[in-house]
Amino acid sequence: MPLSTRQFVSSTFAIVLFGIVAVCALIGSTIWLSERAQTLSEAVFKARDVKALAVELRSALQTAESSQRGYLYTGNEIYLSPYDQAKQKASLTLAALPAALAEYPELTAAMERLTQVGREKVAEMETSIALKQAREEAGALSLIRTNRGKLQMDEINVFVSGIVLAADDRLSALVNEQTENAVWLRLVSIIDGGFMLLLVAGAVYIVVKYTGELKVSQLALARSNDSLERRVGERTAELAAARDRAEILLSEVNHRVANSLTLVGSLIALQARAQNSDATRQALNETKARVQAVALLHRRLYEAGDGQEVAIDEYLVGLLEQFKATTSSPNMITVMHALDPIKLKTDASVNLGVIVSEWVMNAFKYAYPNRSGEIRVTLTRHEDGFCILKVEDDGVGRREGAAAQGTGLGTRIVNAMASSMGATVEYVARSPGTSAKLSFPT
Repeated sequence: MPLSTRQFVSSTFAIVLFGIVAVCALIGSTIWLSERAQTLSEAVFKARDVKALAVELRSALQTAESSQRGYLYTGNEIYLSPYDQAKQKASLTLAALPAALAEYPELTAAMERLTQVGREKVAEMETSIALKQAREEAGALSLIRTNRGKLQMDEINVFVSGIVLAADDRLSALVNEQTENAVWLRLVSIIDGGFMLLLVAGAVYIVVKYTGELKVSQLALARSNDSLERRVGERTAELAAARDRAEILLSEVNHRVANSLTLVGSLIALQARAQNSDATRQALNETKARVQAVALLHRRLYEAGDGQEVAIDEYLVGLLEQFKATTSSPNMITVMHALDPIKLKTDASVNLGVIVSEWVMNAFKYAYPNRSGEIRVTLTRHEDGFCILKVEDDGVGRREGAAAQGTGLGTRIVNAMASSMGATVEYVARSPGTSAKLSFPT
Protein backbone atom coordinates (compact mmCIF):
# COMPACT_ATOMS: atom_id res chain seq x y z
CA MET A 1 0.00 0.00 0.00
CA PRO A 2 1.40 3.43 -0.92
CA LEU A 3 2.77 5.51 1.94
CA SER A 4 1.09 8.92 2.17
CA THR A 5 2.77 12.08 3.40
CA ARG A 6 0.59 12.05 6.47
CA GLN A 7 1.52 8.48 7.23
CA PHE A 8 5.19 9.31 6.66
CA VAL A 9 5.05 12.30 9.03
CA SER A 10 3.08 10.36 11.64
CA SER A 11 5.46 7.39 11.47
CA THR A 12 8.51 9.64 11.69
CA PHE A 13 7.01 11.53 14.62
CA ALA A 14 6.22 8.25 16.40
CA ILE A 15 9.77 6.97 15.81
CA VAL A 16 11.30 10.22 17.09
CA LEU A 17 8.98 10.17 20.12
CA PHE A 18 9.85 6.57 20.96
CA GLY A 19 13.54 7.38 20.44
CA ILE A 20 13.35 10.31 22.87
CA VAL A 21 11.55 8.13 25.42
CA ALA A 22 14.22 5.42 25.06
CA VAL A 23 17.06 7.92 25.45
CA CYS A 24 15.40 9.50 28.50
CA ALA A 25 14.88 6.05 30.02
CA LEU A 26 18.53 5.15 29.47
CA ILE A 27 19.75 8.47 30.89
CA GLY A 28 17.45 8.21 33.91
CA SER A 29 18.40 4.63 34.70
CA THR A 30 22.08 5.43 34.20
CA ILE A 31 21.93 8.40 36.57
CA TRP A 32 20.05 6.40 39.19
CA LEU A 33 22.43 3.45 38.98
CA SER A 34 25.43 5.80 39.10
CA GLU A 35 24.13 7.53 42.22
CA ARG A 36 23.35 4.17 43.78
CA ALA A 37 26.86 2.96 42.96
CA GLN A 38 28.29 6.05 44.71
CA THR A 39 26.12 5.39 47.77
CA LEU A 40 27.19 1.75 47.89
CA SER A 41 30.83 2.77 47.52
CA GLU A 42 30.56 5.08 50.52
CA ALA A 43 28.86 2.33 52.53
CA VAL A 44 31.68 -0.08 51.60
CA PHE A 45 34.26 2.39 52.90
CA LYS A 46 32.30 2.80 56.17
CA ALA A 47 32.05 -0.97 56.69
CA ARG A 48 35.74 -1.31 55.97
CA ASP A 49 36.47 1.41 58.56
CA VAL A 50 34.35 -0.38 61.18
CA LYS A 51 36.28 -3.59 60.61
CA ALA A 52 39.61 -1.76 60.74
CA LEU A 53 38.68 -0.02 64.02
CA ALA A 54 37.66 -3.31 65.64
CA VAL A 55 40.85 -5.07 64.58
CA GLU A 56 42.90 -2.02 65.64
CA LEU A 57 41.28 -2.07 69.10
CA ARG A 58 42.08 -5.73 69.60
CA SER A 59 45.64 -5.28 68.39
CA ALA A 60 46.21 -2.27 70.66
CA LEU A 61 44.88 -4.08 73.75
CA GLN A 62 46.99 -7.14 72.97
CA THR A 63 50.09 -4.95 72.57
CA ALA A 64 49.33 -3.13 75.82
CA GLU A 65 48.81 -6.45 77.63
CA SER A 66 52.09 -7.86 76.30
CA SER A 67 53.97 -4.74 77.39
CA GLN A 68 52.28 -4.87 80.81
CA ARG A 69 53.33 -8.50 81.30
CA GLY A 70 56.88 -7.68 80.21
CA TYR A 71 57.16 -4.89 82.76
CA LEU A 72 55.62 -6.92 85.58
CA TYR A 73 57.92 -9.88 85.07
CA THR A 74 61.17 -7.99 84.31
CA GLY A 75 60.71 -4.63 86.01
CA ASN A 76 62.34 -3.03 82.94
CA GLU A 77 60.64 0.30 82.22
CA ILE A 78 61.46 -0.01 78.52
CA TYR A 79 58.12 -1.87 78.26
CA LEU A 80 56.17 1.16 79.51
CA SER A 81 56.68 3.24 76.34
CA PRO A 82 54.94 0.76 73.97
CA TYR A 83 52.36 0.16 76.72
CA ASP A 84 51.46 3.86 76.93
CA GLN A 85 51.26 4.16 73.14
CA ALA A 86 49.07 1.04 72.82
CA LYS A 87 46.83 2.16 75.74
CA GLN A 88 46.29 5.60 74.15
CA LYS A 89 45.55 4.02 70.78
CA ALA A 90 43.08 1.58 72.38
CA SER A 91 41.31 4.42 74.21
CA LEU A 92 40.97 6.51 71.03
CA THR A 93 39.72 3.52 69.04
CA LEU A 94 37.25 2.56 71.78
CA ALA A 95 35.89 6.13 71.73
CA ALA A 96 35.54 6.15 67.92
CA LEU A 97 33.78 2.77 67.58
CA PRO A 98 30.27 3.80 68.80
CA ALA A 99 29.96 6.49 66.09
CA ALA A 100 31.23 4.08 63.42
CA LEU A 101 28.66 1.47 64.56
CA ALA A 102 25.70 3.89 64.27
CA GLU A 103 24.40 1.90 61.28
CA TYR A 104 24.58 -1.37 63.25
CA PRO A 105 21.72 -1.08 65.81
CA GLU A 106 21.93 -4.81 66.50
CA LEU A 107 25.41 -4.25 67.97
CA THR A 108 24.42 -1.47 70.41
CA ALA A 109 24.31 -3.72 73.47
CA ALA A 110 27.52 -5.48 72.45
CA MET A 111 29.27 -2.13 71.97
CA GLU A 112 28.19 -0.94 75.42
CA ARG A 113 29.54 -4.11 77.00
CA LEU A 114 32.74 -3.91 74.93
CA THR A 115 33.28 -0.33 76.10
CA GLN A 116 32.80 -1.35 79.71
CA VAL A 117 35.09 -4.40 79.49
CA GLY A 118 37.71 -2.42 77.54
CA ARG A 119 37.84 0.24 80.23
CA GLU A 120 37.99 -2.42 82.95
CA LYS A 121 40.85 -4.11 81.11
CA VAL A 122 42.80 -0.83 80.89
CA ALA A 123 42.08 -0.13 84.56
CA GLU A 124 43.29 -3.62 85.53
CA MET A 125 46.54 -3.10 83.65
CA GLU A 126 47.00 0.36 85.16
CA THR A 127 46.48 -1.02 88.65
CA SER A 128 49.02 -3.82 88.20
CA ILE A 129 51.63 -1.42 86.81
CA ALA A 130 51.03 1.03 89.66
CA LEU A 131 51.54 -1.80 92.18
CA LYS A 132 54.75 -2.82 90.45
CA GLN A 133 56.04 0.76 90.47
CA ALA A 134 55.21 0.97 94.22
CA ARG A 135 57.36 -2.20 94.67
CA GLU A 136 54.31 -4.20 95.70
CA GLU A 137 55.21 -7.12 93.43
CA ALA A 138 53.17 -9.58 95.42
CA GLY A 139 50.00 -7.54 94.97
CA ALA A 140 50.65 -7.10 91.23
CA LEU A 141 51.29 -10.82 90.73
CA SER A 142 48.26 -11.69 92.83
CA LEU A 143 46.12 -9.49 90.59
CA ILE A 144 47.52 -11.24 87.50
CA ARG A 145 46.91 -14.72 88.94
CA THR A 146 43.19 -13.99 89.35
CA ASN A 147 42.96 -14.53 85.56
CA ARG A 148 40.53 -11.64 85.45
CA GLY A 149 42.61 -9.93 82.75
CA LYS A 150 42.52 -13.05 80.57
CA LEU A 151 38.76 -13.36 80.98
CA GLN A 152 38.35 -9.70 80.03
CA MET A 153 40.57 -10.17 76.96
CA ASP A 154 38.64 -13.28 75.93
CA GLU A 155 35.35 -11.35 76.21
CA ILE A 156 36.84 -8.47 74.20
CA ASN A 157 37.92 -10.90 71.47
CA VAL A 158 34.38 -12.29 71.29
CA PHE A 159 32.86 -8.82 70.85
CA VAL A 160 35.54 -7.74 68.34
CA SER A 161 35.00 -10.92 66.32
CA GLY A 162 31.26 -10.20 66.28
CA ILE A 163 31.88 -6.66 64.99
CA VAL A 164 34.28 -7.95 62.31
CA LEU A 165 31.75 -10.60 61.25
CA ALA A 166 28.96 -8.00 61.02
CA ALA A 167 31.21 -5.70 58.95
CA ASP A 168 32.16 -8.61 56.66
CA ASP A 169 28.48 -9.46 56.18
CA ARG A 170 27.73 -5.82 55.33
CA LEU A 171 30.66 -5.71 52.87
CA SER A 172 29.49 -8.92 51.19
CA ALA A 173 25.93 -7.59 50.84
CA LEU A 174 27.15 -4.26 49.43
CA VAL A 175 29.47 -5.93 46.91
CA ASN A 176 26.65 -8.22 45.77
CA GLU A 177 24.35 -5.23 45.29
CA GLN A 178 27.04 -3.40 43.32
CA THR A 179 27.39 -6.45 41.08
CA GLU A 180 23.63 -6.58 40.57
CA ASN A 181 23.57 -2.86 39.69
CA ALA A 182 26.30 -3.40 37.10
CA VAL A 183 24.28 -6.27 35.59
CA TRP A 184 21.18 -4.10 35.49
CA LEU A 185 23.10 -1.29 33.83
CA ARG A 186 24.37 -3.60 31.10
CA LEU A 187 20.91 -5.09 30.65
CA VAL A 188 19.26 -1.66 30.37
CA SER A 189 21.90 -0.51 27.87
CA ILE A 190 21.47 -3.64 25.76
CA ILE A 191 17.67 -3.40 25.74
CA ASP A 192 17.72 0.32 24.98
CA GLY A 193 20.35 -0.16 22.27
CA GLY A 194 18.26 -2.91 20.67
CA PHE A 195 15.18 -0.73 20.82
CA MET A 196 17.06 2.15 19.21
CA LEU A 197 18.28 -0.17 16.44
CA LEU A 198 14.69 -1.22 15.78
CA LEU A 199 13.63 2.43 15.61
CA VAL A 200 16.47 3.27 13.21
CA ALA A 201 15.60 0.25 11.07
CA GLY A 202 11.97 1.36 11.00
CA ALA A 203 12.98 4.90 10.07
CA VAL A 204 15.25 3.63 7.28
CA TYR A 205 12.48 1.41 5.95
CA ILE A 206 9.98 4.28 5.94
CA VAL A 207 12.45 6.71 4.34
CA VAL A 208 13.49 4.19 1.69
CA LYS A 209 9.91 3.31 0.88
CA TYR A 210 8.85 6.92 0.84
CA THR A 211 11.85 7.93 -1.30
CA GLY A 212 11.02 5.24 -3.84
CA GLU A 213 7.45 6.44 -4.08
CA LEU A 214 8.69 10.03 -4.32
CA LYS A 215 10.79 9.16 -7.35
CA VAL A 216 7.73 7.70 -9.07
CA SER A 217 5.86 10.88 -8.26
CA GLN A 218 8.72 12.99 -9.64
CA LEU A 219 8.51 11.18 -12.98
CA ALA A 220 4.82 11.98 -13.14
CA LEU A 221 5.43 15.55 -12.03
CA ALA A 222 8.02 15.99 -14.81
CA ARG A 223 5.24 15.44 -17.37
CA SER A 224 2.83 17.74 -15.57
CA ASN A 225 2.38 21.53 -15.45
CA ASP A 226 3.77 24.23 -13.15
CA SER A 227 1.40 23.37 -10.34
CA LEU A 228 2.68 19.82 -10.31
CA GLU A 229 6.27 21.17 -10.22
CA ARG A 230 5.35 23.14 -7.09
CA ARG A 231 4.18 19.90 -5.50
CA VAL A 232 7.55 18.36 -6.28
CA GLY A 233 9.16 21.28 -4.44
CA GLU A 234 6.92 20.69 -1.44
CA ARG A 235 7.83 17.01 -1.34
CA THR A 236 11.51 17.92 -1.62
CA ALA A 237 11.12 20.26 1.34
CA GLU A 238 9.51 17.46 3.34
CA LEU A 239 12.44 15.20 2.48
CA ALA A 240 14.87 17.89 3.68
CA ALA A 241 12.96 18.09 6.96
CA ALA A 242 13.27 14.32 7.33
CA ARG A 243 17.02 14.64 6.76
CA ASP A 244 17.22 17.32 9.47
CA ARG A 245 15.42 15.02 11.87
CA ALA A 246 17.86 12.24 11.04
CA GLU A 247 20.74 14.61 11.82
CA ILE A 248 19.12 15.41 15.17
CA LEU A 249 18.90 11.68 15.91
CA LEU A 250 22.59 11.31 15.01
CA SER A 251 23.45 14.15 17.40
CA GLU A 252 21.46 12.44 20.15
CA VAL A 253 23.29 9.18 19.45
CA ASN A 254 26.65 10.99 19.85
CA HIS A 255 25.38 12.47 23.11
CA ARG A 256 24.28 9.05 24.38
CA VAL A 257 27.57 7.44 23.39
CA ALA A 258 29.52 10.21 25.18
CA ASN A 259 27.45 9.76 28.33
CA SER A 260 27.78 5.97 28.20
CA LEU A 261 31.57 6.19 27.75
CA THR A 262 31.79 8.68 30.62
CA LEU A 263 29.87 6.21 32.78
CA VAL A 264 32.24 3.41 31.71
CA GLY A 265 35.18 5.66 32.72
CA SER A 266 33.57 6.26 36.12
CA LEU A 267 33.02 2.53 36.65
CA ILE A 268 36.65 1.85 35.69
CA ALA A 269 37.80 4.52 38.17
CA LEU A 270 35.60 2.94 40.85
CA GLN A 271 37.09 -0.47 40.10
CA ALA A 272 40.62 1.01 40.19
CA ARG A 273 40.07 2.45 43.66
CA ALA A 274 38.90 -0.98 44.86
CA GLN A 275 42.14 -2.68 43.76
CA ASN A 276 45.01 -3.45 46.12
CA SER A 277 47.62 -3.83 43.37
CA ASP A 278 49.36 -0.62 42.21
CA ALA A 279 49.95 -2.18 38.78
CA THR A 280 46.25 -3.05 38.42
CA ARG A 281 45.19 0.46 39.50
CA GLN A 282 47.64 2.01 37.03
CA ALA A 283 46.39 -0.20 34.16
CA LEU A 284 42.75 0.65 34.96
CA ASN A 285 43.53 4.39 35.17
CA GLU A 286 45.27 4.23 31.79
CA THR A 287 42.23 2.45 30.35
CA LYS A 288 40.02 5.17 31.85
CA ALA A 289 42.14 7.88 30.13
CA ARG A 290 41.70 6.14 26.76
CA VAL A 291 37.95 5.83 27.25
CA GLN A 292 37.74 9.50 28.24
CA ALA A 293 39.59 10.52 25.06
CA VAL A 294 36.94 8.82 22.90
CA ALA A 295 34.10 10.12 25.09
CA LEU A 296 35.35 13.71 24.75
CA LEU A 297 35.40 13.36 20.95
CA HIS A 298 31.75 12.25 20.87
CA ARG A 299 30.85 15.15 23.14
CA ARG A 300 32.58 17.54 20.70
CA LEU A 301 30.60 16.00 17.82
CA TYR A 302 27.38 16.50 19.76
CA GLU A 303 28.18 20.11 20.68
CA ALA A 304 29.38 21.03 17.17
CA GLY A 305 26.45 19.35 15.42
CA ASP A 306 28.83 18.06 12.72
CA GLY A 307 29.36 14.31 12.62
CA GLN A 308 31.97 14.44 9.83
CA GLU A 309 34.85 16.65 11.00
CA VAL A 310 36.36 17.76 14.32
CA ALA A 311 38.29 20.95 15.15
CA ILE A 312 41.29 18.99 16.37
CA ASP A 313 42.98 21.94 18.13
CA GLU A 314 39.91 22.58 20.32
CA TYR A 315 39.49 18.85 20.94
CA LEU A 316 43.12 18.42 22.04
CA VAL A 317 42.93 21.47 24.33
CA GLY A 318 39.89 19.96 26.05
CA LEU A 319 41.60 16.55 26.21
CA LEU A 320 44.75 18.01 27.84
CA GLU A 321 42.71 20.04 30.33
CA GLN A 322 40.72 16.93 31.23
CA PHE A 323 43.94 14.92 31.57
CA LYS A 324 45.48 17.51 33.93
CA ALA A 325 42.31 17.64 36.00
CA THR A 326 42.10 13.84 36.47
CA THR A 327 45.81 12.92 36.73
CA SER A 328 47.76 13.29 39.94
CA SER A 329 51.56 13.45 40.16
CA PRO A 330 53.86 13.68 43.18
CA ASN A 331 55.85 16.38 41.32
CA MET A 332 54.66 19.68 39.87
CA ILE A 333 54.39 18.84 36.16
CA THR A 334 52.88 21.40 33.77
CA VAL A 335 51.47 20.77 30.31
CA MET A 336 51.88 23.46 27.63
CA HIS A 337 50.40 23.38 24.12
CA ALA A 338 50.63 25.26 20.82
CA LEU A 339 48.12 23.92 18.27
CA ASP A 340 47.37 25.13 14.74
CA PRO A 341 43.64 25.27 13.86
CA ILE A 342 43.10 22.04 11.90
CA LYS A 343 40.01 19.98 11.08
CA LEU A 344 40.20 16.20 10.74
CA LYS A 345 37.78 13.39 10.00
CA THR A 346 36.20 11.68 12.99
CA ASP A 347 38.27 8.45 12.80
CA ALA A 348 41.56 10.34 12.47
CA SER A 349 40.59 12.55 15.41
CA VAL A 350 39.95 9.51 17.62
CA ASN A 351 43.35 8.06 16.66
CA LEU A 352 45.15 11.36 17.29
CA GLY A 353 43.44 11.85 20.67
CA VAL A 354 44.43 8.36 21.85
CA ILE A 355 48.06 8.90 20.70
CA VAL A 356 48.31 12.23 22.55
CA SER A 357 46.83 10.59 25.68
CA GLU A 358 49.38 7.76 25.54
CA TRP A 359 52.40 10.05 25.03
CA VAL A 360 51.39 12.60 27.68
CA MET A 361 50.55 9.78 30.10
CA ASN A 362 54.02 8.23 29.53
CA ALA A 363 55.69 11.62 30.10
CA PHE A 364 53.78 12.01 33.38
CA LYS A 365 54.88 8.55 34.56
CA TYR A 366 58.51 8.39 33.45
CA ALA A 367 59.96 11.77 32.39
CA TYR A 368 60.28 13.41 35.82
CA PRO A 369 60.55 10.71 38.51
CA ASN A 370 62.12 12.96 41.17
CA ARG A 371 61.48 16.57 40.16
CA SER A 372 59.09 18.99 38.52
CA GLY A 373 59.09 19.66 34.80
CA GLU A 374 57.22 20.66 31.68
CA ILE A 375 55.50 18.68 28.92
CA ARG A 376 54.95 20.46 25.58
CA VAL A 377 52.37 19.43 22.96
CA THR A 378 52.56 21.07 19.52
CA LEU A 379 50.58 20.54 16.32
CA THR A 380 51.63 22.28 13.07
CA ARG A 381 50.41 22.09 9.47
CA HIS A 382 53.04 22.07 6.72
CA GLU A 383 52.63 23.23 3.15
CA ASP A 384 53.30 19.73 1.80
CA GLY A 385 49.91 18.59 3.14
CA PHE A 386 51.33 16.87 6.22
CA CYS A 387 50.80 17.74 9.88
CA ILE A 388 53.36 17.22 12.63
CA LEU A 389 52.37 16.34 16.20
CA LYS A 390 55.08 16.50 18.88
CA VAL A 391 55.06 15.67 22.58
CA GLU A 392 58.33 16.78 24.23
CA ASP A 393 59.78 16.81 27.73
CA ASP A 394 63.06 17.74 29.41
CA GLY A 395 63.16 14.66 31.62
CA VAL A 396 65.44 11.67 32.04
CA GLY A 397 65.12 10.64 28.38
CA ARG A 398 65.25 7.25 26.66
CA ARG A 399 68.59 5.47 26.93
CA GLU A 400 69.69 3.42 23.94
CA GLY A 401 69.47 -0.30 24.57
CA ALA A 402 67.48 0.16 27.79
CA ALA A 403 64.44 -2.06 28.32
CA ALA A 404 61.08 -0.40 27.68
CA GLN A 405 59.22 0.66 30.79
CA GLY A 406 55.70 -0.65 31.44
CA THR A 407 53.91 -3.43 29.56
CA GLY A 408 54.44 -2.01 26.06
CA LEU A 409 50.66 -1.83 25.50
CA GLY A 410 50.79 1.95 25.01
CA THR A 411 53.44 1.59 22.27
CA ARG A 412 51.36 -1.03 20.47
CA ILE A 413 48.29 1.20 20.68
CA VAL A 414 50.23 4.18 19.26
CA ASN A 415 51.63 2.08 16.40
CA ALA A 416 48.20 0.67 15.55
CA MET A 417 46.57 4.12 15.56
CA ALA A 418 49.41 5.61 13.48
CA SER A 419 49.14 2.77 10.95
CA SER A 420 45.40 3.35 10.48
CA MET A 421 46.13 7.05 9.80
CA GLY A 422 48.94 6.35 7.34
CA ALA A 423 51.27 8.17 9.73
CA THR A 424 54.88 7.65 10.79
CA VAL A 425 56.13 7.62 14.39
CA GLU A 426 59.59 8.78 15.47
CA TYR A 427 61.21 9.04 18.90
CA VAL A 428 64.11 11.49 19.18
CA ALA A 429 66.48 11.59 22.17
CA ARG A 430 67.04 15.15 23.31
CA SER A 431 69.57 16.60 25.74
CA PRO A 432 67.83 16.39 28.08
CA GLY A 433 64.48 14.66 27.52
CA THR A 434 62.59 12.91 24.72
CA SER A 435 60.59 14.05 21.70
CA ALA A 436 57.81 11.86 20.31
CA LYS A 437 56.86 12.87 16.74
CA LEU A 438 53.91 11.86 14.56
CA SER A 439 53.71 12.86 10.88
CA PHE A 440 50.36 12.28 9.17
CA PRO A 441 48.50 13.49 6.02
CA THR A 442 45.43 15.71 6.30
